[in-house]
Amino acid sequence: MQIGRRIYYDKATGNLILDMGPRVGEVVKTTREQDFEAYKVLNERVEETVGMIELEFGQFETEFLESRFRFRVNPKTEELEFNYGPIDPEEPTEPVYQKPLTERMANTEAETAGMALELAQTQARLDQSERDQASLLLSLVEGGVI
Repeated sequence: MQIGRRIYYDKATGNLILDMGPRVGEVVKTTREQDFEAYKVLNERVEETVGMIELEFGQFETEFLESRFRFRVNPKTEELEFNYGPIDPEEPTEPVYQKPLTERMANTEAETAGMALELAQTQARLDQSERDQASLLLSLVEGGVI
């Protein structure tokens, strides 16, 4: 059996409380209640202050690896955000969290497709304008105006 990652986080800050990574093999999917009973880090908290996200098996694995497992949950959107910045213990910086790379790539591809369509439509209008202008010029020449 394959069970996806389950992430428990602080609803107020989005900070990670517990990351139950993906599980494979002879595993049993647990309930939220069972997790609160089994994990001290959860049962020490007020349950209403803890959010949970369940991912499909393998979902966002590239993002977890690329960000070196530095992530949080945006408390407003309740979506995962990743910190892809460098790790430099000499010069610690404020973390910058971003949407998952796969989402950003999909958005970029959609924007690119939209721009390509807009460019093609603009080119078609330009071509039509040039044909209209050539036709008008021909009419003026044939009519002896120029």
